[in-house]
Amino acid sequence: MAPVETEIVLRDGSTVHVRPATTDDVPRLRAFLAALSDESRWFRFFSAGVNLDAAARRAADSDEGLSLLALRGDEGIVVGHGTYIRSSLGQAEVAFAVADEWHGHGIATVLIAHLAHAASAAGIDTFTATVLSENRRMVRVFHDSGFPVVSRREQGEIALEFPTSLSRDARRRFEERQRAADVAAVAHVLHPSSVAVIGPSGEPGTIGGEVARNLVAAGFPGSLHLLEAGTALADVEGEVELAVIAVVADAVVDAARACGAKGVRALVVLTAGLAEVDVLLAVCRAAGMRMVGPDSLGVACAGTSLNATFAPVAPPPGKVAFAAQSGGFGIAAIDAAAARGIGFSSFVSMGDKADLSGNDFLEYGEHDAGTSVLLLYLESFGNPRRFGRIARRITRAKPIVAVKGRRTAAVDALFAHAGVLRADSLGEMFDVAALLARQPLPPGERVAVLTNAGGPGVACQDACEAAGLRVEPLSEATRAALADRLPGGSTTANPVDMTAAATAGEYERSLRILLADDAVDAVVTVFVRPLAGRAGEVARGIAAAAHGAVRPVLGVWLGADAPAAADTGAVPRFTTPEEAVRALAHAVRHARRRAAPPDPPFEPPDTDTVSALTVIAAGLGRGGGRLAPAEVERLLRCWGIPVVASRLVASAQAAGRAAAELGGRVALKAVAPGLLHKSDAGGVRLGLAGASAVSRAAGEMAARLEAAGTPVEGFHVQRMAPAGTELIVGAVGDPAFGPLVTCAASGVAVELLGDVQVRLAPLGPREADGMLRDLRTFPLLDGHRGRPRADLGSLCDLVLRVGALAATHPAVAELDLDPVIATPKGALVVDAGVRLETPGPAAPFPSLNV
Repeated sequence: MAPVETEIVLRDGSTVHVRPATTDDVPRLRAFLAALSDESRWFRFFSAGVNLDAAARRAADSDEGLSLLALRGDEGIVVGHGTYIRSSLGQAEVAFAVADEWHGHGIATVLIAHLAHAASAAGIDTFTATVLSENRRMVRVFHDSGFPVVSRREQGEIALEFPTSLSRDARRRFEERQRAADVAAVAHVLHPSSVAVIGPSGEPGTIGGEVARNLVAAGFPGSLHLLEAGTALADVEGEVELAVIAVVADAVVDAARACGAKGVRALVVLTAGLAEVDVLLAVCRAAGMRMVGPDSLGVACAGTSLNATFAPVAPPPGKVAFAAQSGGFGIAAIDAAAARGIGFSSFVSMGDKADLSGNDFLEYGEHDAGTSVLLLYLESFGNPRRFGRIARRITRAKPIVAVKGRRTAAVDALFAHAGVLRADSLGEMFDVAALLARQPLPPGERVAVLTNAGGPGVACQDACEAAGLRVEPLSEATRAALADRLPGGSTTANPVDMTAAATAGEYERSLRILLADDAVDAVVTVFVRPLAGRAGEVARGIAAAAHGAVRPVLGVWLGADAPAAADTGAVPRFTTPEEAVRALAHAVRHARRRAAPPDPPFEPPDTDTVSALTVIAAGLGRGGGRLAPAEVERLLRCWGIPVVASRLVASAQAAGRAAAELGGRVALKAVAPGLLHKSDAGGVRLGLAGASAVSRAAGEMAARLEAAGTPVEGFHVQRMAPAGTELIVGAVGDPAFGPLVTCAASGVAVELLGDVQVRLAPLGPREADGMLRDLRTFPLLDGHRGRPRADLGSLCDLVLRVGALAATHPAVAELDLDPVIATPKGALVVDAGVRLETPGPAAPFPSLNV
C-alpha cells in the first residue's frame, strides 16, 4: 500500500506535512541531522561520531521498510523523521528523531501512528525499538502513544515492543490529541491577542473598512493593526496572531505569504472568487497557519469582544455557537437570533471551508464553557465520518442543531446516529436554540397546554400528538387547584382553557400549579388577544412563574399583540403552536439522549471472521460482483445470522432429493445469472410437498425460464418459513458516509409508504431497537389487533449483526435480506444477496480532517 501524503495538526493547532522520503531528500535530511543537538544525535544513533552523509542516505532509503518526513515551510524543512525497517517476518524496528526546537509538539507520536498504519497494511504486526535508558523522553513518547507497549531493560538500553494495529484505546488517545489540537487551532481564530486587517480598512463602505469599524465598535481589547495599501505587515511591531484578509482576489496569496513570514497563526480570508484556493492552502500549510474561508463573512466571539465580520449588525452576545458556510445565511441568522432574544458565544462564517470546517468548530464549542448550544448550517460535508464521531460524542452533553441542504437517507442516518437535531429551516433552528439555551430540558414527553382560547389549545394538542408528545388528563388534585380561582366556564382537563376572561394573574397562578405537578414535563402557554390587549402583562406573569422552574415553559402569542422580549424573560416566544411543539419535540429527543446510558457498537461474540474473510477473498478474487447463493449462506452463518434451512442443487432430480432431506413443505427457487426478481419471472414456487412434486416443478420452471432466454444453473430448495411479519434488512456501502444499515417493511408498504429506516454501521442495541420502533408498520410486529407478537429481541439481534458485518467487511457493497420473517419464536432470513466491490484505501489516521 502506497502511504498517503497528509497534513497533521500539532498540539498548538499548527500543521506539518507528512510524506514518504525519497532519495531527493538526502540534502534536507543531512541538514536536519546536522542541526540536531549532540544529545539528540546520541539518543538517535547511540554514537557521537555519526557520518551525516551516510546517515542521511540511510534515512531516505525505504527499500526495506518506510521512511517518513515531517516538513514545515515553503522550502520543506525537515522537523521530524521516522522510519521502520523489516527485521523478520511480521516484525520491524522503528526509530524517530525530532528537531530540538520542535520537541513537545507531538510530531513523534503522530509519526508512530502513520508508520504503524502503513506497516499493518504491509503485513507487519509488531514494532520493536531500542532506546538508551537515559532517553526518558522517547520512552515516554512510546508509552503515551496509546499502543500497548511492553518494555524490558537490557544493559543500559530499553527494548520496546508493541503491535502495529490501532487498538480502541490507541484510537481514543489519538482522537483526544486531535481534539486538543483542533481546539488550539480555533482558539487562534476566536481568542486572538492581536488582529491585523489587511485591505482598505480606512475606507467606509469597503469590506475591510466595515471589519475595522466592527472591531473597534466591539471594543476588541487586543492589539489592532489596520493595514492600508502600501503598508507592510513585516513593519508591524510585535506578534500578529490573527490576520483578516480583505484584498482583491489576485493579491490574496501574496498577503498570505506575508502573514506566514510574519508568524501569523491564523487567517480569515473574506475575499471571494479565488482561482488559486489550492495555492493559498499550500501557503498556509507551509507556514503552519490555519484558515477560515475564503469567501467568509468573518468571525465573532463574545468572550473576547471580537467582531471581525462585515455584517451590518453585530452578532448579539449569548450562549449559542453558530457556524455556517453561507455568508447570506449568517446575516439572516443574526437577525433571527435578535428577533428571539438569543445571542452568540461565537459566530463563524466558514465560506469555502478550504481548511477549518464545521468539525473543528464543533470541537471548540464542546469545550467552551460559554457555549450551551451548537448550531450548524451545512451545504456539504468535508468528512462525514469524522463529523459523526465528533457529533455523537458532543451530543451526550450539548445539543447540536443543524440545517443541511438536500435531504438524503445518508444524511438522515448520520444525524440520527450522532444525535444531531435536524431543522428544516433557519426559523426552526433558532426556535430550537431559543428553547434549549434558555429553558431546562424536559424530563419526559408529557405536555400541559395552558390557554385562553379553546381552538388554539386543541390545535396545540393535535400538534403534540403528531410529534409523539403526550397531552394527558391532569390529576384530580391539579384540576381542583386550577379550578379554585379560574373564571366561570373554564376547563381543567388538559388543555386547560381559562377562557378569554383570564388575567395575567390567573396565567401566573395556573402555570405555577402545572409546574408543581410531577406528571407534567413541559408547559406550552397559548395567548390570544382578547378585547383588551394585555400581552405584556400576561408575558410578565408567565415569566415570573417560569423563573427557576425545573421544567421548560414555552410561550405562543397568536395575533398582532406580541409582547416585548423584556416582558417574556427567559421564556421563548413562538407565533404558532406548531412552531412551539416542533421545538419542544427536539428538546425531548435531546433530553432522552442525554439521559440514556451509552450505546456502544455491538460486537457479536460468536463470529467466525476468518471463514467470512475467506468467502469474501474468493469473491474478490473473481473480480467481485454477486456471490453465489451458497457463498451468501456461508457468509451469513459466519456472522450468526439465522437462515432458513436449504439446499443448493444442480438439477430437477436433485431438487426432489433435497426436498425429501429437508422434509415437510418447501420453497423452490431458480438460480440463474442476473435473475434478481425471481417471483416476477416465475422463478419461485412455494408450499411444495414431496420429491416428485418438487422435481416436476423444477423441470417446468427451467423450461419456462429458458424459453424466455434465461438459462437456469440450478435450484435453491428451502424449507418453508413459518408465518410472520415480513421485513427487508440490508446494508449498502457509501464511499463518504461508510456502510448504511437499512430496515424496511416488505412489499408494497416500502414502495408506497416509504417505510424505511436507515442508520450508520455499526449500531448499538438501543439504536437498532429504535430503528425497528420508528417503522410505521412497527405495530404489526408488536401484536397489533391480535396479531402474534414478533420476538423483537431476535429481530434486533439480526439487525445488529448485519451492521457489524457491514462495518467489518468494507468489500460488502450490498447486502439484501429479503424477506426476513419475524415470528414469535425468532427471525429468519428467507432470501439473501451479497455484492462485493474492492474497497478503496483506508484513510490515514490521525491526519487533518480524518
